[in-house]
Amino acid sequence: MRIEAKPYEYSLNLSTAALLIIDMQRDFLEPGGFGEMLGNDVSQLRRTIEPNQALLAAWRAAGGLVIYTREGHRPDLTDLSPAKKIRGRGASCIGDPGPMGRILVRGEAGHDIIPELYPVAGEPVIDKPGKGAFFATDLHAILQNRGIQQLVVTGVTTEVCVNTTVREANDRGFDCLVVADCCGSYFPEFHDIGLRMIAAQGGIFGWVAPSAAVTRALAGKAT
Repeated sequence: MRIEAKPYEYSLNLSTAALLIIDMQRDFLEPGGFGEMLGNDVSQLRRTIEPNQALLAAWRAAGGLVIYTREGHRPDLTDLSPAKKIRGRGASCIGDPGPMGRILVRGEAGHDIIPELYPVAGEPVIDKPGKGAFFATDLHAILQNRGIQQLVVTGVTTEVCVNTTVREANDRGFDCLVVADCCGSYFPEFHDIGLRMIAAQGGIFGWVAPSAAVTRALAGKAT
């Protein structure tokens, strides 16, 4: 499939590609969650829900592999470094009680994927303790075992977990297409710059395209 993208056209082979949906979690996107508790405008992230829903439906209809990630830690916090725990100097930090349970702790309500994009049976969910989806996870093994060579990446936030994962994937030999309107940041300027950094210098980390370009290509592949 040919997809119009920046810095140039992207060629997608669905049989060796996965849709990677990063950290679309309740605590980050829902009003009253941890993201809003920190003073962020969650509407900046919620605008990504509808385009993600359309892309996810088209991807599933075409028979593609979907993988999710969630940022969070073990309930005993043994995978939480002191450097990460103290960062931000906020009144509440990871592991403390929050609006939707303990903050960024696996198994708590706020840690889970938003219902609008919830995984179905057979779609792997990667629980990651860091920003990148490859750090301290089995994502690389899953991709290798499924013969995946390309990642179509969506999620939040553009400049942090999305960018970190794309850079990790690039170093591991995966081609990444980042779907612009399916990614978001609490800071619009960071979103724009994050996308520009990926496609700069002839696609130094990957390609960037709107969701409409991807869904158009998928429409002819639906099973």
